[in-house]
Amino acid sequence: MQRLRSLRKLAPMDATTPGPLAPDVLERDDLKRALAEHDFAAAFALIKKWGGLSQNRIASACQLTPGKVSTIISGQQQVTSFDVICRIADGLRIPGRMVGLADRPWERQPESPDPPKPPAARLPKDDAPWRPDATVHLASELTRSDLVMDRRAATRALAGAAIGGAALLDPLEAWLQPAAPASRPGRRGRLGTRDVEELETTARAFRAWDHKFGGGLRRKAVVGQLNEVAAHLEDHQTPKVEQRLYRVMAQLGGTAATMAWDSGQQRRAQQYYQLALRSAHAGGDTAYGANVLAGMARQMLYRDRPHDALELVHLAQKGAGRSADPRVLAMLHTREAWAYAALGRSAAFKRATDEAADALADAEPGQEPYWIAYFNSAELAGVTGGRLLDLARKDPHRHAEAAAESIRQALVTRGPEAGRSHALDLIGLAECHFLIGDMKSAVDQTQMAVEAAARTQSSRVRTQLGQLYPYTVGRGASRPVSEARTMIRDLLAD
Repeated sequence: MQRLRSLRKLAPMDATTPGPLAPDVLERDDLKRALAEHDFAAAFALIKKWGGLSQNRIASACQLTPGKVSTIISGQQQVTSFDVICRIADGLRIPGRMVGLADRPWERQPESPDPPKPPAARLPKDDAPWRPDATVHLASELTRSDLVMDRRAATRALAGAAIGGAALLDPLEAWLQPAAPASRPGRRGRLGTRDVEELETTARAFRAWDHKFGGGLRRKAVVGQLNEVAAHLEDHQTPKVEQRLYRVMAQLGGTAATMAWDSGQQRRAQQYYQLALRSAHAGGDTAYGANVLAGMARQMLYRDRPHDALELVHLAQKGAGRSADPRVLAMLHTREAWAYAALGRSAAFKRATDEAADALADAEPGQEPYWIAYFNSAELAGVTGGRLLDLARKDPHRHAEAAAESIRQALVTRGPEAGRSHALDLIGLAECHFLIGDMKSAVDQTQMAVEAAARTQSSRVRTQLGQLYPYTVGRGASRPVSEARTMIRDLLAD
């Protein structure tokens, strides 16, 4: 009691008190759901993981004892007191609407200027000239700043939101223009064909690792290799070697982007995507450049910006032209279909999906670049099923069965070795069963989805898994459904 009385004497939060949670943490879908449902066991566990707060820090901020926080996290005690909920909202600076309260007093006060921040490493400007030598300079700056990033800087990077609209799209128009000539460096490089082949093999291995496992476990290794390639391009290589080096840099940049995204670093992912696009432009690789733009479009779709995504896909299609590899064209059509589904345009979605199937029918095995070989009938079925699921969330009677059938086709042809894609398929199929009302199948699929998600390090997989959580919440939930909820919560809080 003495400890609790001392905690109550703490000064109240006001508009000048910085919140302990980064904005990006409060924007997480799983945390927003937990707070809305007053599931503070899940909320505190997520805040520990993503907000970097210890139990003692949470207790101090919320004017609770550490023991109380421990029992809440373990599920032994629920938070039902209005007073305690208010203290949690005020202590962690959680807006009142997120926990069913009116705006808190500190929300209605004018915000004070942000406190001064320590100088950060200078990052490349998005409007830098699209010259090959400027691209090399951007690669050197970006990778150096990333390699020396400490834990505090990494936390700030997590809070960096992805940009959209004209700020993102306008600088990318230069992708359609020929590359400007580079000023020649003085040193002569000594790389030969065999050296470049080894770098290409390394880039391919890193991409395969990311595709299978997801997450950012090897991101620093990719960034280090990218920095080395940039150093080689600072020398005067032969034209053929130089072109291949730019293409390697593009592929490494694309992999670094997806790894940064999987680690939750949205803005840093965009920076690597932009570097990859500039590198592909310098290396004359329009097909891979279109693939990079498709990756940027996918990121915008996950950020609920379908109009930006559609602009990026159209830019990719215009740059790639009709002579691009059929698999590349098919993949671009699926990104277009995804944007239409997000916009609720079911007829346009079907047209773009049919165009994807037609393009894929023209593909000849073994003729495509290695980085698009994954796009086969299973990938098309999985992507189509996922987009039908988007439509089914608004109209389950019309689209849920079709979504489930497409996802089953993908699961039949790509198993657990597909890693991240396999986990996403299982999550999607579980949600289809929830929408259809088949609770037994939904619970079975959820269990398999959780097991598959546990084998990846992908935050995207965990975000998608979090979308199943609301289906398991409710007073009338059966015991199997409650057990499925516990499985999801335990993995997301791990």
